[in-house]
Amino acid sequence: MEERPETELISIPATPRGVSTPEALTPSGHRSPRPTSGTGAKSSASAAWTPASLISPRFLSPIGTPMKRVLVNMKGYLEEVGHLTKLNPQDAWLPITESRNGNAHYAAFHNLNAGVGFQALVLPVAFAFLGWSWGILSLTIAYCWQLYTLWILVQLHEAVPGRRYNRYVELAQAAFGERLGLWLAVFPTVYLSAGTATALILIGGETIKLFFQIVCGPLCSSNPLTTVEWYLVFTSLCIVLSQLPNLNSIAGLSLIGAVTAITYSTMVWILSVSQPRPPTISYEPLSLPSSSASVFSVMNALGIVAFAFRGHNLVLEIQATMPSTFKHPAHVPMWKGAKVAYFFIAMCLFPVAIGGFWAYGNLMPSGGILNALYGFHSHDISRGLLAMTFLLVVFNCLSSFQIYSMPVFDSFEASYTARTNRPCSIWVRSGFRVFYGFVNFFIGVALPFLSSLAGLLGGLTLPVTFAYPCFMWVLIKKPTKYSFNWYFHWILGWLGIAFSLAFSVGGIWSMVNSGLKLKFFKPI
Repeated sequence: MEERPETELISIPATPRGVSTPEALTPSGHRSPRPTSGTGAKSSASAAWTPASLISPRFLSPIGTPMKRVLVNMKGYLEEVGHLTKLNPQDAWLPITESRNGNAHYAAFHNLNAGVGFQALVLPVAFAFLGWSWGILSLTIAYCWQLYTLWILVQLHEAVPGRRYNRYVELAQAAFGERLGLWLAVFPTVYLSAGTATALILIGGETIKLFFQIVCGPLCSSNPLTTVEWYLVFTSLCIVLSQLPNLNSIAGLSLIGAVTAITYSTMVWILSVSQPRPPTISYEPLSLPSSSASVFSVMNALGIVAFAFRGHNLVLEIQATMPSTFKHPAHVPMWKGAKVAYFFIAMCLFPVAIGGFWAYGNLMPSGGILNALYGFHSHDISRGLLAMTFLLVVFNCLSSFQIYSMPVFDSFEASYTARTNRPCSIWVRSGFRVFYGFVNFFIGVALPFLSSLAGLLGGLTLPVTFAYPCFMWVLIKKPTKYSFNWYFHWILGWLGIAFSLAFSVGGIWSMVNSGLKLKFFKPI
């Protein structure tokens, strides 16, 4: 009996039981390749053993053809079970999962771009209501808490063998059930993505207007553009950049956003502490006429602290851009990149909060440290330095818009591909992104106070960062009932829900009490 070549037999792994194709064989050109082993005896000796490694051409050579086919099929099945990256082929068409050649560097860029930005500049406002002790304590607790829930999300990405939860909503549905998970996760995640994108348009448009005024000076005062027209300019820039196809393709933009955020955060607090402090400065928490007003203002301040830690709605999406196999799971490079990113995030948030409060105390305006710098020291700092600071803010807003909009782009295209069973053409994809950009523009024009609701935004979206991951850990990992692990995560999750309600009430009170007049970057 004539035997077929062994190489031909082994190159066709079977897929029994009708399960999905392993990721290495899915139709996308960017699927997760299995890592190539090193050459030489040292490399082969250090490779991890798997059951399929016994079934090699050398092992199969003395065995007849029927037995070979049985063993080759067994090898394909073992590889199918051993790899934790089985995907729906439709994922190869969607922006988040279209490219899976990400790495720890990309994870650091994306997490840093999503985790630090304009919200850091209002942290000194929270300190004006909380004071030194409670301000530093609350910021430290929030940082450690969100870092732990970040680790939970990274681990839960591949918690179930044979499945990757590529989106926050998918993980919520796996933990809470299809319908309840959808209701719990869709509103806060969409609110974070679309609300942040709208706020970025408002802040970016106002900042680019200030940059233009500083650079041009009196020469541009004859017929300047209105604020709404600057919003339109910034929105157009965002739409042009949004034509990059997928999450991995904006890694360069995320790097620019990360570098600019670190730079302008550092510049703002260094410029603030290097200037003389106002003579009437005080570090006592702001006193309000009634005890109820004081409580609500403290709740709003804690909501501002919570809002400073955003980006957890993008953690699973960032991890989904990485290849993952049984030997090399995606959570390893993801956690490496996240640790580096959150080290730099701490280096931005804590100096801005502490340095800003030290420089201005309870004289800090409601717009934040950049507003205070412009109001108190605009005549002491060179125009070039102020213009550079504003330009860095514009670059950061442009970059942050892209990463926060990507889950919405993914949802649009998922609906389209599910209906048509084909990938989006370049024109359809561009149409979705132009439509989304102008919808956010019109929302920003209709609700120009949206960027001032830091406390309310922090309260409404707090469960995504602080509560849901704890519940998901219990429901998916199923620790021993009534054990310390079980109690710890349930208590932590319900504390997050309670804080969310309290901070939301405080944010609504602050919004009503201030008459919606707060602005982040509107100078005095």
